[in-house]
Amino acid sequence: MKLIDTHCHFDDPAFTDDRSLLVDKMHELGVSELIFPAVSAKHWPRLQNICSTSPHFHATYGLHPVFLAEHTPHDIVALRHWLEYEQPVAVGECGLDFFLPHLDIQKQEDLFIAHIKLAYEFDLPLIIHARHSLDCVLKHIRRFSGKNNLRGVIHSFAGSQQQADQLIKQGFYLGVGGTSTYPRAQRLRTILANVPLEALLLETDSPDQPDSAWRGKRNDPTRLPIIAETLAELRGESLTQIAEVTTANAIQLFKLQNEFL
Repeated sequence: MKLIDTHCHFDDPAFTDDRSLLVDKMHELGVSELIFPAVSAKHWPRLQNICSTSPHFHATYGLHPVFLAEHTPHDIVALRHWLEYEQPVAVGECGLDFFLPHLDIQKQEDLFIAHIKLAYEFDLPLIIHARHSLDCVLKHIRRFSGKNNLRGVIHSFAGSQQQADQLIKQGFYLGVGGTSTYPRAQRLRTILANVPLEALLLETDSPDQPDSAWRGKRNDPTRLPIIAETLAELRGESLTQIAEVTTANAIQLFKLQNEFL
């Protein structure tokens, strides 16, 4: 069994002391690859350095909307350079966050559009943060739909069935993480049970969003099998089927080329 954690902030200082031990354990559990989404320009070098230590680590670069106050006009210019010379597997983490009232919506949208244009220019998928903003995210995706196969994943999807259907129609995947393991997330669990498996990706969002059995603890990639098992139970499918299809989805979206896959 091979699983891919498509959204893991494994460069976070929370993993400084035991990162190598966790890598050994995750490989034992079948988690073969990690996608590292970036959040701010000042952390790109740290992410780059850590990803250079293993062929199983795959970098992406972007500017997270929650850290809007940290971003400067120069950062989006610098992002083009990083995409060109570092050859990441995606653009992101980027997107829109309408949950936090202090974040300027227009500035977020301008920054998000800049990311979409860069993804289009470099033919890379987008890793999108969309909290309380899926309709607006969809609006911008539609503006660019059909252009050079615009594609990506909605990280930690938490929308409606209609939004899920529209995103899938636009060629986007839905990220499935720890939230899916909570019985109270009934709407999400129903959606995940019914959408095509070919539209789903597994993620942990480590060190955040732990699964229900790990609540209150630091999340890490070794918890990904729990999410895969939950998805198998929700869909009435085998764990092998979940692993094979979601791993194939990740390889296709991020164009992963690794001798260990």
